[in-house]
Amino acid sequence: MGTHILPLGLVALICCSVAFAFEPSPLLDFCVADLTSPVKVNGLVCKDPMLVQANDFFFSGLHIPGNTTNPVGSNVTPVNVAQIAGLNTLGISMVRLDYAPWGINPPHTHPRATEILTVVEGTLYVGFVTSNPENRLIAKVLEKGDVFVFPVGLIHFQRNVGYGNAVAIGALSGQNPGVITIANAVFGSNPPIASEVLIKAFQVEKNIVDRLQAQF
Repeated sequence: MGTHILPLGLVALICCSVAFAFEPSPLLDFCVADLTSPVKVNGLVCKDPMLVQANDFFFSGLHIPGNTTNPVGSNVTPVNVAQIAGLNTLGISMVRLDYAPWGINPPHTHPRATEILTVVEGTLYVGFVTSNPENRLIAKVLEKGDVFVFPVGLIHFQRNVGYGNAVAIGALSGQNPGVITIANAVFGSNPPIASEVLIKAFQVEKNIVDRLQAQF
């Protein structure tokens, strides 16, 4: 009997560790974010529930196409806790993604959320890369109605491979999933990463690093 205590205890500890690795389950019906509060916590302070209204759970405009006239040819319209205060502590958010013909959503990660993407219109080539040392690309071409999952923290991307505009909806397992666009972070950091670091990391000449940093 006693021999089963330690393994069961380890299982319970592992389960608790996984549970606390992501946003905790809410302890109230809701915790509408008080965006005016100066208090800083891991999340946002709750508004007085007696002051909560329907608009705290509402967002309008996701039907409006985003402006894709930019160097990458895509636009992301977020719907997270900054747009819907009622998402606070609920652990979900979403985005609308618009792509011009051959536009891309550049390689990026969401440090605090897994994403599930649904193609609403067009054809997308999508993929993610597994972690070191394999760095294996898992990619697929998606058509209208297809769904694809990008695991939390992994670098992923989308590219419109059609001749018309494309639209997708992404749902994320975090109220504020965050986004780190790889090129922007590496070549556009403020202050810049020392060129000596990037030269060795990317095995390229200094003039290439300088040109990339100038673009970002």
